[in-house]
Formats: sequence, structure tokens, C-alpha cells
Amino acid sequence: MSAQHAGAFRGSIDDPAISYSSGPLDNVVLDVNRRLRDGSLKFAFDARNGFLDSALEALQLPIDSQLLVFSRGSLQGKLIDDQNPRAIYFNDRVALGWVRDGDVLEVAAHDATAGIVFYTLQNKTAGTPEFTRVFHCLGCHVAGDTLGVPGLLMFSTSRRTGTQFDGVPRHVDQSDPIAQRFGGWFVTGSTGSMKHMGNDVSALDGLPSRELTSVDRLFEPSGYRTVTSDVVAHLVLTHQAGMTNLLTRAGWEARMTASADETAVAPLMDGIAREVVDYMLFVDEAPLTDRVRGNSGFADRFSKRGPHDAKGRSLYELDLTHRMFKYRCSYMIYSPAFDALPPRMKSAIYHRMWDVLSTMSAAERQPIVEILRDTKPDLPASFK
Repeated sequence: MSAQHAGAFRGSIDDPAISYSSGPLDNVVLDVNRRLRDGSLKFAFDARNGFLDSALEALQLPIDSQLLVFSRGSLQGKLIDDQNPRAIYFNDRVALGWVRDGDVLEVAAHDATAGIVFYTLQNKTAGTPEFTRVFHCLGCHVAGDTLGVPGLLMFSTSRRTGTQFDGVPRHVDQSDPIAQRFGGWFVTGSTGSMKHMGNDVSALDGLPSRELTSVDRLFEPSGYRTVTSDVVAHLVLTHQAGMTNLLTRAGWEARMTASADETAVAPLMDGIAREVVDYMLFVDEAPLTDRVRGNSGFADRFSKRGPHDAKGRSLYELDLTHRMFKYRCSYMIYSPAFDALPPRMKSAIYHRMWDVLSTMSAAERQPIVEILRDTKPDLPASFK
């Protein structure tokens, strides 16, 4: 059991200001459902992986984002082990989980105001598919580790012993060193001299290294979309999970206090803004002590994403030598959840951002500010 996070949301998810269960939604899954209903989108059923290929294409989930987890802490955990790992695919709006021979595809969509909204898609027989919203996922996905809001979880799990159903999970984020990450996951690519907890499976016992370029021959491959579980994709999803939960909590707290006196709630807003911004600007990031190299193409594709400023720079550009990103500001500042933050919360976040940016060297601060000026239309005057 995880202790309640000091900065967790403590209100009800169904308070009228939040209305998580019944309020209007705005996420990519709803658009896919609309297209399935009106016939403009068709899903094809595959005998080995069901609707997986069609769902990935419809949700625009790149195959190079595939991550493979063999710890069993999930909805279809009884089917999961190192011979049948769960595959996760993601972009910055949605994540999809597929378990071979499982009953459903599992989807977590980042909604503009509701936080993470969960869906399943029946994946056993051909028919007319539709994503169905579910709430049973909240039993695990509203916790101290998600800051008390419906969110994403990233665990590093110790190796299972003979008396355990699974290993002991530990929540991780970007502040954790590589040595404490990836337990219970396959990891392909290289972290150089940095050791990690991934690839701890019996098939690799006794070998001089657990570093993998591929999961080929570790388990029967049918149904999986690729043979990689890219280390760079791991790093990016870990950052994104923490940022998603922080943005959701910030929006919810601001909505809960919308009618309160501004002077009275200013300390709360400032405290939340500090948490959001310090994570967004990687104040707490554990440094890399060696070069990280992926091998799926994820890093190259991700680094080319935009928006770009007038000099062609982007917050998506990766560093992977000393830290994760070239410019120390999260691309999640472009997310619908950030844009939907109430003005009171957004103002506090921008104020804190300027304070932190002002502590950086001019060489580090200037490109970040210039990129934001060119790509973020709602910047306050202080940034301009």
C-alpha cells in the first residue's frame, strides 16, 4: 500500500466541480468511436492479435513506442509473464495495452479536463467494435502515486520469488536514477555503463550482460508488432506519466477552489504550481551518467516532432547524454490539459516558470524562452 502523496488531491472525483463520472469529455477515443459508428472508420480483425493493428492506426500509436512488461500488476495479469508480456503503445494523448490471448484491449486516454479516462475494446471475436468507458481501473489508478486523481502508474518491480504472485513494485518517476528503473520490463537498447533492473528473467541468467538489442527468441513472437522495448520510449513515458498526473491535479484543485477568495487560495495555487513547474522544467531530474541509445527508431522520430520555432528548434528534441531532453522544458506544455487549466492556475504556473528560468544560465534559458515565444500563443507579457 502506498502512502498518500503529500501533494495529492483530497476531494471527491464526483464533486460537482469535477464530475469525473458524468461530465463532458474531450479525448481522442471519442473521435474514434464517432468514426466507427458513422462507418467512416472500419476495424479489421486479426486471428492472432484481434483489433490491435486497427486500433493502433486509428489512435495514431507508433509501433516504435512498444514497451513490453512482464510483471503482472494489471487488469489481465493472470495471462502475463516473461513468456507472454503485455505490450504498451503510446503517444502524448493516449496509451494502449494489449495482452496476447486477452479478452480486451485496454486504453488510457488523456482527457482535456477529466484526467486519464479508461476504456476497453472487446478483442476476442470479430464484430462491430467500440471502445467502452470503464471505471474498475480506478481501483488502482486513483492512488497516492497518481496524486489522488485518475492517472498513470509507472512501477519498477523486483524479481518474483517462489512464494510471491509477483515481485514488489516501486513507483518511479524522472527523479529516480536508472539503477532503480525498469524492473519487470524488457528493455532494448543501451544505457552504457548505467545498470538498471530490466530484463531480469531466467532466460538471461548466467549471461555476462542483460543488455538486449531485441526480444527475439526470448518468447514466442506471434501477435507482437515489433521485437523492441525501447529504452528511450521508457524514459519518455515515465516523464509523461508524472507530468500527466500533475497537470490533472492542478486543474482539479483550481476548479474546486474557483469560488474561493483569491487571497485565501493563493498559497495553495503557488504550492501546486511549484510541483508542476519543477517537474516540467526537470528541476528534480536524475542526471544521466552515460549515453542512452535506443534501437527502434523512437528517438529519431520523437526528436523531429514540433511545433518548431523560427530557428527549427523543438521541445521534443532529445539529449540522452547528460539528461533526457535537449531543452529543459516539457513538451506537455502543449497538451490540451495544460491549455484547459483555469486562468488562476495557469497564471501561477507561468509565474513560477519565469522564476525558475531566471535561475538558469542565459545560454540554457534563452532557447527555451525563444521556443515558447514562437510556439505558445498564450504566454504572459513577462515572457515576451
